[in-house]
Amino acid sequence: MAFFLFQRCGEILFENPDQNVKCVCMLGDVRLRGQTGVPAERRGSYPFIDFRLLNNTTHSGEIGTKKKVKRLLSFQRYFHASRLLRGIIPQAPLHLLDEDYLGQARHMLSKVGMWDFDIFLFDRLTNGNSLVTLLCHLFNAHGLIHHFKLDMVTLHRFLVMVQEDYHSQNPYHNAVHAADVTQAMHCYLKEPKLASSLTPLDIMLGLLAAAAHDVDHPGVNQPFLIKTNHHLANLYQNMSVLENHHWRSTIGMLRESRLLAHLPKEMTQNIEQQLGSLILATDINRQNEFLTRLKAHLHNKDLSLEDVHDRHFMLQIALKCADICNPCRIWEMSKQWSERVCEEFYRQGDLEQKFELEISPLCNQQKDSIPSIQIGFMTYIVEPLFREWARFTGHSTLSESMLSHLAHNKAQWKRLLPNQRRSSSGGGGSGGPDHTGPGTEAEGQTVTEGDAP
Repeated sequence: MAFFLFQRCGEILFENPDQNVKCVCMLGDVRLRGQTGVPAERRGSYPFIDFRLLNNTTHSGEIGTKKKVKRLLSFQRYFHASRLLRGIIPQAPLHLLDEDYLGQARHMLSKVGMWDFDIFLFDRLTNGNSLVTLLCHLFNAHGLIHHFKLDMVTLHRFLVMVQEDYHSQNPYHNAVHAADVTQAMHCYLKEPKLASSLTPLDIMLGLLAAAAHDVDHPGVNQPFLIKTNHHLANLYQNMSVLENHHWRSTIGMLRESRLLAHLPKEMTQNIEQQLGSLILATDINRQNEFLTRLKAHLHNKDLSLEDVHDRHFMLQIALKCADICNPCRIWEMSKQWSERVCEEFYRQGDLEQKFELEISPLCNQQKDSIPSIQIGFMTYIVEPLFREWARFTGHSTLSESMLSHLAHNKAQWKRLLPNQRRSSSGGGGSGGPDHTGPGTEAEGQTVTEGDAP
C-alpha cells in the first residue's frame, strides 16, 4: 500500500483527508533514520545530562565536586557524536504503523480540538511520533502548507529535527509535553474572541512556538545551570537561559532545514524574532510582568486585536496558558503530568545532593510532596493567569471548563496532602510552609524556565 504526495509545494491533494496521518507515517520512522540513513542524532548544543551515569555508584569516588560536575556537563555532548563516524551501521528497517493504530490515530485527530484529547494515548498510537504527526496535521488543517507554499517533505524533516531534539529520558520536558502544549495552543487559537482576528502568520507562529518552546531541555532548571557555572548560563548572562537556548536552537533548525528559505528575507527575519518573543514569554520569572499587563488591558478595555502588537501579546498569553495548562486538564491526565514533573524535580534534587550542592526548592523528595507542590503552583501561578484568560475570552465554554477542572484538581490534591501538612495549608491551598505566598519559592522556583509542574 502506498500513498503519494501529488504536489510537494503547496496544499496536499488527497482524495480522503484522513490519509494525512498515513502520509506522515509513510515518510518514515523518525526515531530511526536521519537524512543520511543513519540513526538521527541530537542537534542541540546543550550537553546531554545522563542521570544513569551520574547516579552510577562506581563513579561516586571519581565525581564528587562541583568542578567535576561542571566538567561532566560540558563533556556529555561529545558522547553523542555522529554514529556514522563511529562506524555504526543501522540494522533496523523502515517501520510503518499498523493499520489498526493508524485508524485510531486518524480518529483521534478528528477530535484534536477537544479539551479532553489524550496526548499519551495519541503518542502510543503514533509509535512515539506524536509531535511530528500532530504538527503535520495541524499545518494542513489550518491551511498553512498551502498559504506559505511549504514543501511537505521539508516540513516533515524540520519537525523530525525538533522532535528528536527533545530528550526522551526526561519524565516531563520531552516531546510528548511539546505535543500537549501544541494541542492546547490549537484549542486556544480556536477561541472565538481570538480566532476571528488571527492571520495565517499568527497561527503558524503560535503552533511553531508551542512545538519548540522547550526543545533540547536538559531536565534541570536555570538555578542549577547557574550554580554549576554552565556555559549556557554564562552565554546568556543568567537571564532566561533555557528560553534563549530553546529559541536559538529552533532558529538553527529552521535554517538547517531550509523550511522557510523560499520566503523573503525580511519575512523570515520577522518570523525568527517573533518566535523568540513568544518562547521567551514562557519564562516563569516574567509571570507578574505579563499578568499585570493583561489585567491592565482588560481593565482599560483597550485591547485591539486588529493591531499586530496586541495580537502578538495575546499569542504570548496563549502560549503561557498552554505551557502551564496541565492543572486545567481532566484529573487523570493532570495527575500524570504532575507526577512526571515532580519526578523530574526529584531527580535534580538527588543530583544536587549527590554532588553536595544546595538542593533547589521543590526538588527535595523527603520534604516537598507532590500535593503540596501542585497546590502551591495552582494557587499562585495557574489560577491568576487562567482567571484573566477567562475574562479575555468572555468566559467561553472552554475557559469555564478549564477553571472547573482546576478547582476539582486542586481539591483532589488537598485530599491527598500528607496529614501533617493538611492542617498547615489551611483554607488557602498554599501547600504548607513551602508555599507561603506570591513571590516566594512557589513562584520563583516552580521551574524557573517557565514550565509547569
